[in-house]
Amino acid sequence: MKVIIIGAGVLGVSVARQLAVAGEDVLLLDRSGAGTGTTATTFAWINSSRKPAPDYHRLNLAGMEEHARLAEQLPGAPSYFPSGALQWADAANERRLADHVERLQALDYPAHWVTPDEATRIAGDLRIPATITSIAHFPSEGYVLPALFVGNLLADAEQHGATCAIGEVVAIEDRPDGVFVTLAGGEVRRGDRVVLAAGRWTERLAARAGIDVPMVTDAGRGAQIVGLLGYARSPELDLRCVIHSPGLNLRPAAGGQAVLQALDLNADVDPEDPPSADGDIAHTLARRFSALLPDPSRAPEIDLRVGLRSLPADGHTVAGYASAQSRVYCLVSHSGVTLAPILGRLVATEIATDREQDLLRAFRPTRFTGAGRSGVGADQHATALGDQ
Repeated sequence: MKVIIIGAGVLGVSVARQLAVAGEDVLLLDRSGAGTGTTATTFAWINSSRKPAPDYHRLNLAGMEEHARLAEQLPGAPSYFPSGALQWADAANERRLADHVERLQALDYPAHWVTPDEATRIAGDLRIPATITSIAHFPSEGYVLPALFVGNLLADAEQHGATCAIGEVVAIEDRPDGVFVTLAGGEVRRGDRVVLAAGRWTERLAARAGIDVPMVTDAGRGAQIVGLLGYARSPELDLRCVIHSPGLNLRPAAGGQAVLQALDLNADVDPEDPPSADGDIAHTLARRFSALLPDPSRAPEIDLRVGLRSLPADGHTVAGYASAQSRVYCLVSHSGVTLAPILGRLVATEIATDREQDLLRAFRPTRFTGAGRSGVGADQHATALGDQ
């Protein structure tokens, strides 16, 4: 079977690898190259933390478990790190954190309280401010290095025969003799199936094929899908796990660097006029980071990057054929990094075998049929802690 996958982000590459391993003929198309879209601006936290919808929680749990299995199979340097995560609370947030821990413990999700000394041993080279009143540890969580993760997935996909090409898709046509994908230069590619895994561009491309996949598309200043990340080049830091502290989230990056996220600052971020390196937002991020460093007097060097999240209209993953007759499989998720391994395997199985996978039943694009734009609304929990 010839499968054309549109979008070489973490989801598209994951599906491509699984289909190639299964022996299918796979063409992966992306207008800019693998991992250059939303995947390049993700906090990359592996979790099923603030995902209260039962079906979505179960899917994310499966994604966490699949990461461990996939890590044993992929070539290249390690890109997945089951480091655990810490959430710190001050007096203003301790009740919210306590409720969160209680809810997760009721679901048998690993979560427990730790002392500041225990947290310091888990976190590594960070200073816990005196204002922190409670700390919770989530040992089953972790993170990935996105560029390395996608590179490893793509290398294995190509090793198994998949082809990756640069090409901007402008039209998708599902006809009786196949699915035809037209590129910007006029070239037409034919497949037996098409996987639309174009991230935040999904709604626009789907519409050209007569398919409705509602997405949150407002990308103005402070919009829900707008996110800012800081990449701290210095000082070098022995950070050992994901940290959520009041005002700043952190995760390790390669070479002693760290990725920073301050969700409240997103309200002032305009993708059309990105924050400058010497502006108020940059100074605020640097000040918050410095407050957690062993030597707070040392000025950090931070590069800023603005990203746009891939967010379906109701906040939950979309995975399935556009209709019972369609050969266009739609795949988009806000939790793309957590879910990439499990979605790669389950989606590839559905395409290659035509057998529905139970974990995906709640996430079909057909749930939007007849709902109208007033009938869907993004789940506010989807961006509560900077998911992905």
